[in-house]
Amino acid sequence: MNNAADEVALKKLATREAIACRQDDEALVWLMNDPRGRRFLWRQMSKANVFSPVFNPDAMVMAWNEGRRNEGLQLLTEINRLCPELYPVMAAENAIQPEEDNHQ
Repeated sequence: MNNAADEVALKKLATREAIACRQDDEALVWLMNDPRGRRFLWRQMSKANVFSPVFNPDAMVMAWNEGRRNEGLQLLTEINRLCPELYPVMAAENAIQPEEDNHQ
């Protein structure tokens, strides 16, 4: 037997979750549309070791590193889902620039 109150509560919950997801998506796109936001997100992914190996001979440290990396990869996935055209912009802005040769 179905409980109508439960169905209403489930629909309300689903609506709230959908609104929260949409707001999160909008916030990420907003960040990606500003150089400061792109710099912040790049730093978060770098701190999570998205762009570097996480190997460690200590299994617990490696597990911790992989967990952090997974969070960064999820962020990268969302960026590529919502605004893939801005990822190369972000990468170019954060590329390591060679030091200028001051030998003149």
